[in-house]
Amino acid sequence: MARDVVIKSAEDIDKSRRAAQLAAEVLSMIGPHVVPGVSTETLDRICHDHIVNVQGAIPANVGYQGYPKTILTSVNQVVCHGIPSADRILKKGDIVNIDVAVIKDGWFGDTSRMFFVGTPSTLARRLVETTYEAMVAGIRQVKPGATLGDIGHAIQTVAHRAHFSVVREYCGHGIGQVYHEDLQVLHYGSPGEGLTLEPGMVFTIEPMINAGKREVRQLPDGWTVVTRDRSLSAQWEHMVAVTPDGYEVLTAWPGGTGDYPPV
Repeated sequence: MARDVVIKSAEDIDKSRRAAQLAAEVLSMIGPHVVPGVSTETLDRICHDHIVNVQGAIPANVGYQGYPKTILTSVNQVVCHGIPSADRILKKGDIVNIDVAVIKDGWFGDTSRMFFVGTPSTLARRLVETTYEAMVAGIRQVKPGATLGDIGHAIQTVAHRAHFSVVREYCGHGIGQVYHEDLQVLHYGSPGEGLTLEPGMVFTIEPMINAGKREVRQLPDGWTVVTRDRSLSAQWEHMVAVTPDGYEVLTAWPGGTGDYPPV
């Protein structure tokens, strides 16, 4: 399996980092716009204009397998792949994941994060913070000689400790000059199992955690995925490179992690 994974050179990782940092900068830019009364369509337009006109990059999601928009906006019980719409108006108490991907000089950057719209409920805040903690726990397993199972186990341990569930239908992925490369990062697993990590591997870690049961379903639009029991769901995503002595988070947030513990 390792033979199928693209190993990046230092020069490759420099290019990947540049795209990754642009994607992270989009999420930093859009944060102040995530307020009660705004439509997810408006957020999409702002992100599109910023990527094209300010960054000089390409919105990677537009047209990808037929996807119509620049970002994915997953609100409350939407697990992933929510399509921005003029009809979807954010309200106080909502939680929303914004997922963005850009292409710069042929390299892909891909990241997502959660936003609170106004003041969230106690459960919503705990879910969002636990999901972030789970992602960080997974990232901290990354080093040469570790396995993908180590990452998944760390993530599910944090989620299950909080009595939340891990979505199993979607996973992290290799990324570089191809949006989704062969490497798959499951967000559950057993220590020591799966592919062994090597320096030069680049992939996303992007756990989706549900407040209720883990089962999901896809809506008729062919994209939007929701929790079957209508419980809240949260997701965070970083791009990570395996370095000779550990890891580097390529999608580090401009200005740092704010109220969230650093990776």
